[in-house]
Amino acid sequence: MKHIVFYDAQCPFCFYVKKVFRRFDWLDQIKWVSVQEATRGGKYPYLEGRNTLDEIHMLTKQGEVKEGFATIRKLLLALPLFSVFGIILSLPGVDFIGSPLYRWFSAHRHQWFGRYDLPRYA
Repeated sequence: MKHIVFYDAQCPFCFYVKKVFRRFDWLDQIKWVSVQEATRGGKYPYLEGRNTLDEIHMLTKQGEVKEGFATIRKLLLALPLFSVFGIILSLPGVDFIGSPLYRWFSAHRHQWFGRYDLPRYA
């Protein structure tokens, strides 16, 4: 079983973050699914009613749905090269800064990086 990460395939920043993380997924623990694909088939009912275009989401191997900053932290913990950063982001109190910072960045990413007309999946 793998973690399933739902990303915005029309967001250039999200697309390149996915590409980088895939290169470092040496243990093949993460499956990437675009939000655009996930919302079409009804295959992922646990995403219904969630802001999947505003925040990255993840279904963990344990069946938990994470979003935003919690997803980034879990991704970092799953990748051996970045696990130290995941541990740091797991320290008590980091959520108080990390979650609002993540939401602010996510809200402005299209202004800074633009938006693809069509989803990119490669």
